[in-house]
This record gives sequence, structure tokens and C-alpha cells, in this order.
Amino acid sequence: MEDNDLKNLPGVGPATANKLKNSGFTTPEAISVTPPKEISEKTGIGFNTVLNIVKAAREKLGVDFITAEDLWKKRQDMLRCSIGSNNLNELMGGGIETQAMTELVGEYGVGKTQICLSLCVRVQLQTEEGGLDGTAVYIDTEGTFIPERVYQIAESLGLDPHKTLGNIFLARAYNTSHQELLTDHLYKFCPENNVKLVVVDSMIGHFRGEYVGRENLSERQQKLNSQLHKLLRLTEAYNLSVVITNQVQANPTAFFGDPNRPAGGNVMAHASTHRVYLRKGGKGTRIATVIDSPYLPEEKVRFKITEKGVEDAEED
Repeated sequence: MEDNDLKNLPGVGPATANKLKNSGFTTPEAISVTPPKEISEKTGIGFNTVLNIVKAAREKLGVDFITAEDLWKKRQDMLRCSIGSNNLNELMGGGIETQAMTELVGEYGVGKTQICLSLCVRVQLQTEEGGLDGTAVYIDTEGTFIPERVYQIAESLGLDPHKTLGNIFLARAYNTSHQELLTDHLYKFCPENNVKLVVVDSMIGHFRGEYVGRENLSERQQKLNSQLHKLLRLTEAYNLSVVITNQVQANPTAFFGDPNRPAGGNVMAHASTHRVYLRKGGKGTRIATVIDSPYLPEEKVRFKITEKGVEDAEED
């Protein structure tokens, strides 16, 4: 949307609209889902003025009380991006959905990054081909983004690999502060560049490295929670998909079954719309299991990593 939509809000003149736009709040949707305090701090606009702007934006969009029927109609705008594996698509109800944040959990080498890279390629396809007809943003916190791998996936799918690489916007986050800065910038960057997929790989890596010790746990969780909810609001404001990866940590009290559990505690668990646990299977396959979702059943499927990204694997 153009910033004219902001100027049409009561109390928003050209100067205020420019402040909002320059801070990343380019649409009434972005304003309506962001806490007023955050808008005031980023724009320099007085808090009481921001309260009135937020109220006007919400009234314009009708985001106070709505009926379940209204919500159902809104979700008809939700799109799904193919992952590449029919098994994984079926597990996720048809693919990775917009207006939601999907979390991929697993230890090193189980295929989290491979799924993310495959999605970055496939999101560029037309909607009738299983894509979202948009671009991708990849926030890399661990140096795992490999352009040669994207080139290989695109080429194997018959796509122009150079055009595909040109539609993926990469940012290397070097610490939690830098990661937060990049997250804040998404509100302006995504609508300007037709971004339909945002990947953060991994979400928690820097937090675990910087906030060491129980005495720092509370601050870590607060800052992690803030970033997660900013990403979640982004999905609703711009009808895009956010995919984050998460590490696992060993549970020393587990004597039976898998001792690994997702890192990040309840903050990560509550923020994600869908959580998918990945682990290695036999004969070079991977196993994906939905461990938490509002409506997806807790099922598991097999897939394998190939030159095309991820594909189906034979079930045992």
C-alpha cells in the first residue's frame, strides 16, 4: 500500500506519515498490530498522538471484536508455499502457510537449513505452481546460507538460478542486537520488495551464546519473546510466511526416549504457530513430526534431501 493510506487516517498529516513510513510502519495493518509504545519510540511521535493513530488504524480495519465468520473470510486470503516434498506438504496441511510462523526444530544436520533454502526458491514460483509469487528474506545467524546450494536447487527445477538468487535478500546477523535491528527493518523492507517469506536461521543461536547463566535467563527470554512477536505481527500485517529454525538441548533427566528437547523454553513454544521436529531416519532419510499446532494432527512423515532440495522418501 502507498503511504496515502496513512495520510487518510485522522490526525496523520504528511510529516507524521513520513515519520511512520521511514520507521517501517507503511500500512494501517502494520500500525494496528504494533504496540503504541514501540511506535512512539521508533518514530519520535508523542505517545498520546500514537494512541489516536493506532485507534484510527484499528477502526479503519475493523480489528476490535469480529465474528468467527469474519476471521474465516480473512483466512481465505491465506496462501501456502510448497516445500518440495509431497509428504511434508501433506503434513503441513498443504505447505508452509502465510499469516503464521513455522518453527523447524532439530539437531545439526537434520535438514532445517535445506528446507529453508528450498522454500526460498519455491516461494518465487507462481501460486498455481505452488509458490507465493514473491521474494524471500534470509536472516542468517550461523553462516549456513550457501548460494551454490540455492543455485543447484533452482537449476534442478528448471529455473534461472541467477534470477532466483537475485530474489533472495540475505542478511548476516552477528549478534542479538543486530538481529533485532534487522527484524525491525522488515516492516519497511517487506512491502517494498514483495517479500512473501522471511527465514531466520537460527532464531536462538545468538541468544544462547550471549546470555549465559541462569542469572541472564530472564533478560534473554524477554528479548527473545519481543523478537518472536514482532515476526508474528509481520505475518499478519503483510500476509507472508515466517519460518524460523531452532536448536535442541539435551535433557539430562530423560532416561527413556529422545533426550533432546527444543531450546528456548515456553517463549519459543508459545510464539510459534506450528512446530515441526526433525530427526534423522534410516537409509539417509529424515523424519518430520508435528509436535505442536492449533489444528494440524501430530503425525510424522519421511523425506530426503536431494539436489532439488527436499523430496519424498519411502515409508517403512
